[in-house]
Amino acid sequence: MTEPLIRAENLHKTFASAGTRKTRVPVLRGISLDVHPGEMVSVVGPSGSGKSTLLYCLSGLESSDSGSVRLAGHELGTLGRGALAAVRRKHVGFMFQSYNLIPSLTARENIALPARLARRPTSRTAIDRALADVGLVDRGGHRPGQLSGGEQQRVAIARVLAMQPDIVFADEPTGALDTAAGSEVLRLLRASAGAGRSVVVVTHDLEAAALADRVLVLRDGLLHQELRRATPEQVLEAITLAGAVA
Repeated sequence: MTEPLIRAENLHKTFASAGTRKTRVPVLRGISLDVHPGEMVSVVGPSGSGKSTLLYCLSGLESSDSGSVRLAGHELGTLGRGALAAVRRKHVGFMFQSYNLIPSLTARENIALPARLARRPTSRTAIDRALADVGLVDRGGHRPGQLSGGEQQRVAIARVLAMQPDIVFADEPTGALDTAAGSEVLRLLRASAGAGRSVVVVTHDLEAAALADRVLVLRDGLLHQELRRATPEQVLEAITLAGAVA
C-alpha cells in the first residue's frame, strides 16, 4: 500500500472552558487515522464530537496538545509558523462553509489570489480551466455579491482546484446550500478525489458522507466506528448509535 498523505497518531486537543482558563475541556481524546492518496474520507458524528477540530488539526490550522500529524511527509508539530504555512500553501486546499471569498474581487481574481499570495506564477488559462471545471466559465468577471450561494461555493472549489493541492479539506461545504447546489458541490468534490489527490470532508449530510470511500464516525472526541462504501442509511444508523452511546 502507498504511503499515506496524512497520518495522525494519538491526537489530543483541549480547549479552555467557558468562563475560566483553568479548566480544560477535552475535544480530541487520542485519535489515530491514515488518509491515502486518491481517497475521499468523510468525518461524521453528533454535534460536539470533535469533527471540525480534527479537520483543523489534520490540516495544520490548529495544533494538537499531544500526538502527531504527518502531512505529505512533513511532521507538522516540528515546524515553525513560516515552514508550516509553506507546507499548507504547497500541499493543502481548504474549503470553508462561509466560502471566504473577497467581496471586492471578481471570481477570477479570487481564484488567482492564493497563487499571488504564495508568489507562484499562474495563468489566465489555468484559472479559466478551473472556472470551466465548476461550470462558471461565464461568471469569472462577477463579484461574490453578484453570485448565488451555490455559485460562490463553486468559486471556492475552483480556487482550491486551481492550486492543485495534494489534499483538499472541506468543512461542511454544503451546509448553507439548497439541495441542487449542494449536490453539484458534492459531485465536484467526489470528482476531485483521485490521481493522487485526497479529500477529507466534515459533514452532517448523509448523502455527502456516503460518497466517500470511508466514513469515520466520531463520538466524544474518539473514533467510534469506520465504515467502507457505506449507504446513507448505514451512516445514519452509525451516527444515531454514536449519539445514543455518547
